[in-house]
Amino acid sequence: MKSTGIVRYLDELGRITLSKELRDTMEIPHNTPLAIFVEGEDIILRKYGRSCVFCSGEDDLFDFYDRPICEKCARQIAAGMKGAA
Repeated sequence: MKSTGIVRYLDELGRITLSKELRDTMEIPHNTPLAIFVEGEDIILRKYGRSCVFCSGEDDLFDFYDRPICEKCARQIAAGMKGAA
């Protein structure tokens, strides 16, 4: 993980502000949805995008029970189900 050297403080409502320079560099325009992840002690912000619930892939997605899944994972699941029968 690369450090930006930028330090921000939480305001009284728990918000932080990302600098214009960082938003411009990362191509994050106003109202861009960000996904929040936790990994150990780290909080990670990532531009939100639909991705497969199993592999996080973003190609060839379709909804399965209202969840995005990619064709590759669907084939692997189908193959596993055939072997279990």
